[in-house]
Formats: sequence, structure tokens, C-alpha cells
Amino acid sequence: QVQLVESGGELVQAGGSLRLSCAASGRTFSVASMAWFRQSPGKEREFVAQISRNGVNIYYADAVKGRFTISRDNVKNTMYLQMNSLKPEDTAVYYCAADQRAYYGSGYLPSAYVYWGQGTQVTVSS
Repeated sequence: QVQLVESGGELVQAGGSLRLSCAASGRTFSVASMAWFRQSPGKEREFVAQISRNGVNIYYADAVKGRFTISRDNVKNTMYLQMNSLKPEDTAVYYCAADQRAYYGSGYLPSAYVYWGQGTQVTVSS
């Protein structure tokens, strides 16, 4: 089992920045792919970014490309999401996800991940 805990979400003005963290514990050595998803009220959970075990293979949703940066520190068992130039439409609950399987461009569906955090709220005011 792997436990994931997100932190860093808060209220920020449009144009501002935030860094989210996802701390993993448990059988972290088994984790290959990690990702960030987000969900707004009334909408389906959507893919934000994914990173491979070694951090070399990284994928972003078009909506965040160029503004968000995903990274992971395997020594600290923590994944990050640096979010810059935030927009009101980025408002959502952000979830981190992990799985033992290695995805190369195919890890954009929530069903691809077995481990999930509880989410952290990001609110961007206009």
C-alpha cells in the first residue's frame, strides 16, 4: 500500500504562483508513475501532469503546458507541482495519484492509478 498526502493549496490571485506537494509513504519503492489531476464542481476529474519514476518522462495537459512544472524527489518520496501564471479556471481540488505501472504518455486517465491522495483546494481569484 502507498499513502499520499497533498498540501500547498490555498487562495491566490490570478497571475500568482503556488507549489503543491504530494508526500508518499508506505511501499514507495513500488511506485513508478505519479501524476496530478484536478476536479472542479460539476466536472469530471481531469489530467494535469504525469512524471515517470526517474523524472525523465513528463507529460502535461494542454491547458497547463508552459505554466505548470511537475517534479519528484525520490529521496524525499515527494512529488511537486509548481503552478505559475494561475488563472481563475485553474480553481479546483488537486489530487496526486500513483501507480506501480510505468506509463509513457498513456497515464492521463484516472483509472490508470490505484493510489490517490485526499486532495488540496486551489482557488484562484480574478
